[in-house]
Amino acid sequence: RGARWDPAAPRPASLYARRCQAHSDVKAPPASESKDAGTSSQGWRIKMLYDGECPLCMREVNMLRERNKSYGAINFVDISSKDYSPKDNQDLDYETAMGRIHAILSDGTIVTDVEAFRRLYEEVGLGWVYAVTKYEPVATIANAVYGVWAKYRMEVTGRPPLEEIFAARRQAVSWFYFLFLELHI
Repeated sequence: RGARWDPAAPRPASLYARRCQAHSDVKAPPASESKDAGTSSQGWRIKMLYDGECPLCMREVNMLRERNKSYGAINFVDISSKDYSPKDNQDLDYETAMGRIHAILSDGTIVTDVEAFRRLYEEVGLGWVYAVTKYEPVATIANAVYGVWAKYRMEVTGRPPLEEIFAARRQAVSWFYFLFLELHI
């Protein structure tokens, strides 16, 4: 199966994102500014939560980042960063965010799946790419296809299953707290 995934290992600089559906009925208080260094937009209209460890995902993120330079509408948040904070992202914990793509509108609405991609693309002048996904039966088919991608993306990109990644992350956090307590007691 190859080398094991190391959550502490540096990531390649050129990585990319994925596809989604909306939970427009999910409302929360307005989202606060993210700490995703160098990628936040002051007047963002949508926040993209992405897995910075996913090489295929990062291809899309980088394309959107490049387009966003002209729009300043998207705030990019790497959920795999050790600095990721659910509190700053509508209380979406790491495990939930890793399950499928999430975006947060500036009013606090959380959108997922193909709906999130459609909203992100609209913000950078590429709304036509996903426009057809607003209509049935295309919306249902697109979300089903995305669901398969979300379920198997770890295997497709050569990464361990989500359960192993979650366990490694919990272990890293446990060690951090242990060291913190040892140094401060």
